[in-house]
Amino acid sequence: MTTITTTSLASLESWAILPFFIMFLSIYLIGYFLIFRKQTPKIRPEFSSCLISLFHGTPAAILGFAALLSDSHRGFAAPNTAFQKLVLDYSAAYFLTDLLHYVFFYPSDVLYIAHHVATLFVVLTCRHAVSHGAFAVLVLLVLAEVTSACQNAWTIAGARKGEDARARRVHDALSPPFYAAYSVVRGLVGPYFVYRMVVFYASGGARGLVPVWAWASWVLVVVMAIGVSILWICNLWVQFFRERRLKLEEKIR
Repeated sequence: MTTITTTSLASLESWAILPFFIMFLSIYLIGYFLIFRKQTPKIRPEFSSCLISLFHGTPAAILGFAALLSDSHRGFAAPNTAFQKLVLDYSAAYFLTDLLHYVFFYPSDVLYIAHHVATLFVVLTCRHAVSHGAFAVLVLLVLAEVTSACQNAWTIAGARKGEDARARRVHDALSPPFYAAYSVVRGLVGPYFVYRMVVFYASGGARGLVPVWAWASWVLVVVMAIGVSILWICNLWVQFFRERRLKLEEKIR
């Protein structure tokens, strides 16, 4: 049974990204043309993007965690397993779909486009060029997506809060726990793991398995992404406390 399962996973390796891409693209189009067809042209694309993110974020975190646990030889220098490659393809297909979304609807949003291109570079080089290092990439993927469901709900509620009182209440209720969880994951856990990653690779722990250009470029991309994430959440915290202060001042008057 184990042999059959391994063979089945291995047979998916060369083409899995294509059906995953078709799946995410179909979900996006269904969201855009059917589920959110009555929304304004401004938020229809955003809601459709959130929809495919819901189908990627939490499932990718769960699958990534399962792929890590299933590898008895996991580590920064371990070869990628068939299961890990499948998860990498799953995420690559999502980022490719969302990249097309930004290029088509928000071509001036250079930051997000650059983020998706850089993420695809990391995932695809780990998956196809190096064939090692999925442990590091998948841990970072899990950390990045563990707050995804909450973030998507927060985003959707935020887009509707100006015209829907219930959406505004949901957005206000989700903001503190989402900000707190995001801050811990992106501001503490993520940087610590990257530090461990740099120490291992810089010490030559994966010499001959993971080229310097690969791990150095991965670290560069991740550090930049974490830096932008920290800046983003700090701005949200500043806005949050500013709004709280203004509300308090209005009550005192």
